[in-house]
Amino acid sequence: MAETDALSSFSREHSYVKGSYVLYLIHLLPERKDAMPPFKSRTQPLKLTLIEMLTKRMPLPPHNQRESAKWKKGYDGELRFDRMIEPYESDSHLLHDLLLQHNSTTFQIDTFMITSEKNYLFEIKNYEGDFKYEDDKFYRLPESELLNPLHQLQRAHALLAQLMPHQTIESYLLFINPNFTLYQAPLHPSLVLPTQLDAFLLNIQSRHGPLTANHHRLAEHLHSLHTPDTYTSDLPTYTFDSLQKGIHCLECSAYTLVEKGHYCHCATCGSDEKFSSAVLRMIHELTTLFPDKKLTTPLVYEWCGEFGSHKRIRQLLLKHFTRKGQSKWTYFE
Repeated sequence: MAETDALSSFSREHSYVKGSYVLYLIHLLPERKDAMPPFKSRTQPLKLTLIEMLTKRMPLPPHNQRESAKWKKGYDGELRFDRMIEPYESDSHLLHDLLLQHNSTTFQIDTFMITSEKNYLFEIKNYEGDFKYEDDKFYRLPESELLNPLHQLQRAHALLAQLMPHQTIESYLLFINPNFTLYQAPLHPSLVLPTQLDAFLLNIQSRHGPLTANHHRLAEHLHSLHTPDTYTSDLPTYTFDSLQKGIHCLECSAYTLVEKGHYCHCATCGSDEKFSSAVLRMIHELTTLFPDKKLTTPLVYEWCGEFGSHKRIRQLLLKHFTRKGQSKWTYFE
């Protein structure tokens, strides 16, 4: 990995960060001025979207429940970091959640930050609780060994450096959760602990200059290399017939909706949702869980638990989708 200096510079200037000093640093963070949106925004991983949909329609095996909780926690940590880095969007190009390939190897980058000086690769971990570092290994206490996230960072850095051989890249492992403790933490130039995050980001921001067209072209190039997320392994087996049918409440997820004119009323929590909005939610679920099925009026009607009527559902499909085929072979895209 290329030698890093943002954290070492930060460490020389601020050897110990806590308490009132962190509050002082927060006041120094730049105000968000005319911030442009991230060059590539973060989206929820497909596997997490699928598991959340399946949770509402089938009982999940215990190991899938555990995996779902782990995926959700990781995604929540990435969103937490996105909020922290928002003040710097006007001085950099941010690309979140990149899925790239090099030499037939796929690798993911949580956040890539392009600044006037150099580029930063951030690997984000939302670990919570007590951990230990020993003999180049990470353990969740008492003694549960984890894959070393520093090795994961080094792999991503090496592959990205091969993909972008003429770019300067610094890579950092960021522990985002304030309730994370790492005993025997190594003095590693790429490791940033929760109490160091504000000062670390401030140190990077202090060396920014104006971006140029070259930076924009680099961001566009990286974005063009991103491949859509199709990772669906580790999911329980399911079929259309095996899943519960019906429209679940947007607020409480109960299958207790009743029609009230143009609205659906939940008999469990009392919330209301437009009929059109509720059915479109179900169509989104249907096409996400079964992307190869042709979208037809009878299929949607069955998926919705025969809620509403064929006529109302057909009208929605005609309004929001493109009709294909004729007569009984009609479907929508």
